[in-house]
Amino acid sequence: MKNLFLGLAAFAAITSQCALAALPNPLPKAPQPVDSILQLQIFLDGQLFGPGKLDGRPGEFTTKALKCYQRAHGMPETELADHTIDVSSVTEVYTNYTIRDEDMKFVGDLPRQPSEQSKKKYLPYSSLEEFLTEKFHCANELIEYLNKPKRMEALKAGDTVKVPNVQPFLLEELTPIGSLPEVPEFHDRVIHIDTRTKMLEVHDGDKVLASLPITPGSGHLATPPGTWRILGIAEMPTFRWDKSVLEYGKRSDNFYELPIGPRNPVGVMWIGLNRPGIGIHGTSNPQTIGRSASHGCMRTANWDIVRLSKLITKGMTVIVEGPPPEPRQEIAENTTKQQPAAQAAPVAAAEPQKRKFKWFWQR
Repeated sequence: MKNLFLGLAAFAAITSQCALAALPNPLPKAPQPVDSILQLQIFLDGQLFGPGKLDGRPGEFTTKALKCYQRAHGMPETELADHTIDVSSVTEVYTNYTIRDEDMKFVGDLPRQPSEQSKKKYLPYSSLEEFLTEKFHCANELIEYLNKPKRMEALKAGDTVKVPNVQPFLLEELTPIGSLPEVPEFHDRVIHIDTRTKMLEVHDGDKVLASLPITPGSGHLATPPGTWRILGIAEMPTFRWDKSVLEYGKRSDNFYELPIGPRNPVGVMWIGLNRPGIGIHGTSNPQTIGRSASHGCMRTANWDIVRLSKLITKGMTVIVEGPPPEPRQEIAENTTKQQPAAQAAPVAAAEPQKRKFKWFWQR
């Protein structure tokens, strides 16, 4: 009788978990979220198996995050509708957030051209909607749908908005740090990056600690495969913007020093590798992660790069797999005469005039 009871309890638990995975058929018209999908996305995001921007819709990176989580925990891989992960720890899918006066300092005028951006002291969000979507890891379409009929462009301090119940990205806790301190116990960990699947994983022996979507380079700007090493990790970096570097890999005298801020081209974190021109970094446009191409580096959402930085350290190995960069015609014709130039890079310092260090690459 006892065994029968335990068997029925186990069956009930599995049935309950399967119910969480059930998807409506047909799906509601986009962008209306499906709560069971959003609940799973929030759960995976909280476990640092990032599904990308939260939107409550089925998609490529939600499925990749699900399968990576399943592999990491010894579970059979399934499609979205068939998973049996217990996500009941996410008791509420939505919460409310009241915009604070202190949030307004992160929002302001953001020029589009680097020449104008270089004149600023800080590169802020251009709207409160940008601030909120990054803070709560979500798609613009989701936050707009959840807050109908409010107009996002009319938001102000004191307004309350409905958002996904995710651990918020805390930009206010970040400060310019040129090189984060080493963590010796992390040295044996390895970052694995596959530019074909656009995924980054952190391994500690046989254990997968995290999995995140990235935007790698492609074509002649493809992220170079190989085994590299982390030279340093900078928080809130500045950025030396050089069009010649970004497009041709050659430094020029025509560049701009761009200040810190969430809309800096490398976002809020720079992880430099011992490969000139290459690093892992944040982004000024999290909505495009995994859905576009970079200038050779590997970028991920600011909310992910900050959490990633807490799992890694200087000196760690980074293994990049994928196709090599396609040679440019003019370089292929003159390979004996031309060598890729080392590239200027982000730097991070509270007072630029007192910098005692310099990164020597950028993307």
